[in-house]
Amino acid sequence: MKVIVCGAGQVGFNIAQQLSGEGNDVVVIDQSPDLIQRLSDSFDVQAMVGHASHPDMLERAGAADADMIIAVTYSDEVNMIACQVAHSLFNVPTKVARVRAQSYLDPVWSELFQRNALPIDVVISPEVEVARAIMRRLQVPGAFDMIPFADDRVRVIGVRLGEDCPILNTPLRQLTELFPDLTVVVTGVIRNDRLFVPGGDDQLLQGDEIYFTADTTQVPRAMPLFGHEETEARRIVLIGAGNIGSFLARQIEAEQPNVNLKVIEASRARAEEVRGQLKRAIVLHGDALNQEVLDEANVPSAEAIVVLTNDDEVNILASLLAKREGCKKAITLVNNNTYRPLMTSLGIDVVVSPRATTVSTILQHVRRGRIRSLHSLRDGAAEVVEAEAMETSSLVGTPLRDIKLPKGMMVGAIVRGAKIVIPRGDTVVEPHDRVIMFALKEHVKKLEKMFSVRLEFF
Repeated sequence: MKVIVCGAGQVGFNIAQQLSGEGNDVVVIDQSPDLIQRLSDSFDVQAMVGHASHPDMLERAGAADADMIIAVTYSDEVNMIACQVAHSLFNVPTKVARVRAQSYLDPVWSELFQRNALPIDVVISPEVEVARAIMRRLQVPGAFDMIPFADDRVRVIGVRLGEDCPILNTPLRQLTELFPDLTVVVTGVIRNDRLFVPGGDDQLLQGDEIYFTADTTQVPRAMPLFGHEETEARRIVLIGAGNIGSFLARQIEAEQPNVNLKVIEASRARAEEVRGQLKRAIVLHGDALNQEVLDEANVPSAEAIVVLTNDDEVNILASLLAKREGCKKAITLVNNNTYRPLMTSLGIDVVVSPRATTVSTILQHVRRGRIRSLHSLRDGAAEVVEAEAMETSSLVGTPLRDIKLPKGMMVGAIVRGAKIVIPRGDTVVEPHDRVIMFALKEHVKKLEKMFSVRLEFF
């Protein structure tokens, strides 16, 4: 597949890294010679200095035979025009654009991105995606990640295991015997910063971070199994009322009417503006690192603090201050990936990366085959995919124990009509089942092929 990536910033860099590593033909365009040089030195891609929306530049990049254009420059307007030019002059089949300004995304202007106007197939708003990711984490207390699949009938949950986890040092194959009516599969384990897919003889250890797949209705019962019995946060303090913060605050008010929400914003003008957008939340103007401001927001009694300023250091320090004051849970926005290994040891519960969230959303539209949904984990170290099994798929018609999936791949759940099937060795995938699978990055291409429609199907 040939992909043109417009923009070599954090998102463009990571998209190019992932796609080139999978053997795709990738061309990257950016105005910065330094960013282009960095890409050229790092990956097997064609990197070009220039304006991503200019027709001559796209022509030189090979737009005439490109399968997809992904426009993720820092300018919404450049991203939109690049997609327009790619469509009008080069007939590029799939066009993806990152659009930050919320005005473009207002439902009032929903016809803007239709084919006869600005023909963009997928519009991605990092602010909206990040806010939704945070909302998901707030829905499952104790989880550092929550990913819904199959219209939220199946969830993949990420949790850390403490010393009070009751199933530590227990072979995973015994979980079925111990809890026969609990529909849960442990699909991924992070230990000593290494992610792997566990086998039946593997045991969970204190300090592991794990991902498990479960029927959504079973998640409340499953969380205590992994040592988590936290209650849903009813008192939340949100620091930073930028695009992400204001969108999240409105979502909390709309979806969680029982939540007592306080918002802290450093800019007086912005605080006044957001105050006018919210109905019940209390909006305070002040410095998130000022003890008096934190006391005024009653941070010590908050059950969760969500820190979303544009400064990683402020976010980390404000989270640590809140935890020291007695706040139970800290959700922290961090752009710089070098800080990630420190977060758990510092006591920060959940780290949210706008870059990783945006990359994950884009990859969902890059993957081929009958893939309905996708979530990238740990900067592309693994993917969780929901896909439809066709008659010609190698998964169909054979018991899972006989398929001999690679060690880095696992079926987490199967959705068959109204039924959620948690896979066992004798489970047989049927045509049109929706299959939720966990795969390490080296097996993603094989996973795609499993769900591709072969020619003989037609």
